[in-house]
Amino acid sequence: MNGAPLARYEATLQGLARKDRLRTLSPRAGLDFSSNDYLGLAASRRLGDAVAAAIARGTPVGAAGSRLLRGNAPEHEQLEADAAVFFGAECALFFGSGYIANFALLTTLPQKGDLLVLDELAHASMHEGAQACRARFVLAAHNDVTAVEDAITHWRAGGGMGRIWIAVESLYSMDGDRAPMVNLVELADRHEAFLVVDEAHATGVWGLGGRGLAAAFEGRDNIVALHTCGKALGASGALVTGPRTLCDYLVNRCRPFIYATAPSPLMAVAVREALAILSDEPMRRVQLNRRVAFAGRQLAEHCGVTPSGSQIQPFVIGDNRRTMTMASALQARGFDIRGIRPPTVPEGTSRLRISLTLNVDEAEISAMVEALVEVLATA
Repeated sequence: MNGAPLARYEATLQGLARKDRLRTLSPRAGLDFSSNDYLGLAASRRLGDAVAAAIARGTPVGAAGSRLLRGNAPEHEQLEADAAVFFGAECALFFGSGYIANFALLTTLPQKGDLLVLDELAHASMHEGAQACRARFVLAAHNDVTAVEDAITHWRAGGGMGRIWIAVESLYSMDGDRAPMVNLVELADRHEAFLVVDEAHATGVWGLGGRGLAAAFEGRDNIVALHTCGKALGASGALVTGPRTLCDYLVNRCRPFIYATAPSPLMAVAVREALAILSDEPMRRVQLNRRVAFAGRQLAEHCGVTPSGSQIQPFVIGDNRRTMTMASALQARGFDIRGIRPPTVPEGTSRLRISLTLNVDEAEISAMVEALVEVLATA
């Protein structure tokens, strides 16, 4: 081996620093304008009590094996049964994280000879899954149904004979905008395609009863949804919902499911309780919607920002250094707002990602907007 063994890694880190793209870990501090704990469930008494009661009755902390070995706990099966009913799907399968679930879906379900069309702004986990899958995959312009159809038409004209898969987020994590779900479902039906919908930022917040923006279409044979449990549900893991045949196929062919230790049974208990809270406490969604609307008005009036209409509000700055300087200034004023840079977002669109949750009230939102105005004037 030539040279210092760590040299190439150090060079990469130095290059990131020169581009103002070096990432570091920082502790939680200040008012929460950065988390995905939209409904304030992560520290809720009900989730804590449910887990404590499970521990008291002997539920183990660890699964101690994969689901196909001894790791298949009653708590997993109870959660999956309840989730299938809640989301209106034939079947549900619990994964350890949303990232793994997205990767697992796209590396297992699309087959050799198929086509996968992926929205260009879909989550990194979907991009990783697309690159590793057996199907041919292409990117489509963001939220452009015509671009998706053009990709399908071009592939068919070139002799493509397999099944078509379309993969999108229902609510995009960095822009806060929604996928044109009705049009996508119509397109999928027209081309006999499967539609994979990542509901990560919609689950618990949007759709009837917090069931997501694809709720009206769940239960169809060509719809597969992913409901992340670590955002509005306040826990961790992810539920994949869809036809039983596809869930059974995942159990038999999905390597990230087969060969991974199962999620903690206690986490299954927490997620099951979170679904119950969605049904029992609808005012949480009402309160969040009011804060989203209030913040939108404040940001539009004082900062000239076009409201996203969701709990995710981007404030695009463009320059990496200015973005991080502004984020640091806001954090110093007691507002936990993080800067987002490439490659998480496209080049030239570095931004502040303002996340709205029930962990802050309207007075604190107003104070945040005032601080943002001050920082804008000096950054």
